[in-house]
Amino acid sequence: MTNKIRVLVVDDSALVRRAITDVLHRDEAIEVVGVAHDPIIAMDKMPKLQPHVLTLDIEMPRMDGITFLRQLRAAGNQIPVVIVSSLSPEGSELALEALELGACEVLAKPNSSMDIGNLGPRLALAIKAAAQSTNRRTRVQVPQRQAAVVKAPTLATQMSDRRLIVIGASTGGVEALRFLIPALPAGLPPIVVVQHIPPVFSNSVAQRLDLLSQCAVREACDGETLKHDLCLIAPGDHHLSVTSQSSGYVTRLTQTPHINYCRPAVDVLFRSAATAAGRNCLAVLLTGMGNDGAAGMQWVKKLGGITLAEDEASCVVFGMPRAAIQLGVVDRVATLEQMPGAILQSLAQLSD
Repeated sequence: MTNKIRVLVVDDSALVRRAITDVLHRDEAIEVVGVAHDPIIAMDKMPKLQPHVLTLDIEMPRMDGITFLRQLRAAGNQIPVVIVSSLSPEGSELALEALELGACEVLAKPNSSMDIGNLGPRLALAIKAAAQSTNRRTRVQVPQRQAAVVKAPTLATQMSDRRLIVIGASTGGVEALRFLIPALPAGLPPIVVVQHIPPVFSNSVAQRLDLLSQCAVREACDGETLKHDLCLIAPGDHHLSVTSQSSGYVTRLTQTPHINYCRPAVDVLFRSAATAAGRNCLAVLLTGMGNDGAAGMQWVKKLGGITLAEDEASCVVFGMPRAAIQLGVVDRVATLEQMPGAILQSLAQLSD
């Protein structure tokens, strides 16, 4: 192929550099054009190598990945970046900062050669998504907790206890959620989210959203009963589904096989929500690479729910929403800025 995605791997570990290079060489659409053991060397190599995407560790000698990314953006360099780093709780906070600086994706650094092999397909997808990404999300302002974008003070009294909101996202989704969830008013039915995300990092994302949002936000546990004013985020490496019981909707976490290289997968959540909530289900599909969520949206539509998808104009990667739109299962397409209003309008249409 003459138009391969050119990748520069930046990591202080020789083992990780070699392993990432080896797994990416298996994909004919990707070419690793160079490696660097710290950002200073990477900056020297970039003008000659002209990479399309960087893979970037966070903790490195001489200059950390966050400082490097901040310098790139300050200089106007918008090269797509995929973070591959050790996601301890402290590292997860830094990874969130990297996303705020425009990194496209965060993946957990493997801790063994076997894990690196398993990371290969997911890393290749992340690099392809990054190569297709835009920097549109930088124009979206995150609302303050006390000033939600959409206000509906009487909405809670109008909502049936059986209404359910499910949201799916991938590349660019953490920042999309950082806008969307805080923009929603208090008093809404339960919200359940699948974001393609590594373990540990999912809890940091939930904690950050909880600080910003009108509702309580936390990482989902198995067997949890859903409530109004509660948003649950699927933990990394676990599928999240919901079932209907006499007490309400209850979560279920499983580690069944990956779907489209993803665990959690949006399709698992959407299909279970459609089965459990039927005409009371509202499904929202945000930015992301691939087609995860499209088949699940088809089930939501088939069983009488309402479906929304993010418009290409605001998507970082217009993959998952496009797949659902092309399948003909989306009731309304809206930009991220329009999505809070679209959600409230759709909730009003759901059957009691």
